[in-house]
Amino acid sequence: MRLLLVEDNQRLAELTCRELERLGYSVDRVANCADARDASAMVDYDLMLLDRGLPDGDGLSLIPYIRSLGRTTPILVLTAQDGPEQRVEGLDTGADDYLVKPFDVRELAARCRALLRRPNLVHGKQLSAGNVSLDVATREVTIGDISQPLRRREVALLESLLRREGNVVPRGVLEQSLYGMDEAVSGNALDATVSRLRRRLAEAGATLHIRSVHGIGYIASCPESEVG
Repeated sequence: MRLLLVEDNQRLAELTCRELERLGYSVDRVANCADARDASAMVDYDLMLLDRGLPDGDGLSLIPYIRSLGRTTPILVLTAQDGPEQRVEGLDTGADDYLVKPFDVRELAARCRALLRRPNLVHGKQLSAGNVSLDVATREVTIGDISQPLRRREVALLESLLRREGNVVPRGVLEQSLYGMDEAVSGNALDATVSRLRRRLAEAGATLHIRSVHGIGYIASCPESEVG
């Protein structure tokens, strides 16, 4: 899953990114409203963490813009303004949750999981194909009811393929789900990640197969659904 963190406090942003990435999320980070608008226009994020006190305005001003794009992205507002009026204002503007600074990163992670579990999201909570399942909130992968530890990018790759099971997923779409805006991506980085995931699935006895479609991307399917 890909998250957008809009936070101008560099130290807080670094700590937050580190914790979320440790939990398996891919995080893009920007420090002002203008960059957040640009990022939101380019990427349909799974979740946005939004600071209010930004250098070029109130972060809440971004919410109507994001909704105007047709995005249903859940938005968690992070702010030092802890009065009830500010919380009500944030929620009335369209935020889904509100967390007051300073906060414990464990609570932040729990709130992220809760938002990603909400049934009204476009994304399902549980993705599965054959004997492979992924809980999109906790990032836990199970194969045949046995939990399988996978690297963050392997989980992100598996999620993208499961969401489009039986269909070819273009390389560009996969790379966007695996790598943040600031990450340098080598030409064979995606292929290396696919290779590692294939090996891990095979070693665990997965019935889900990943095939390459030359020049286009990859497709994941189970034997009974494969054609040709």
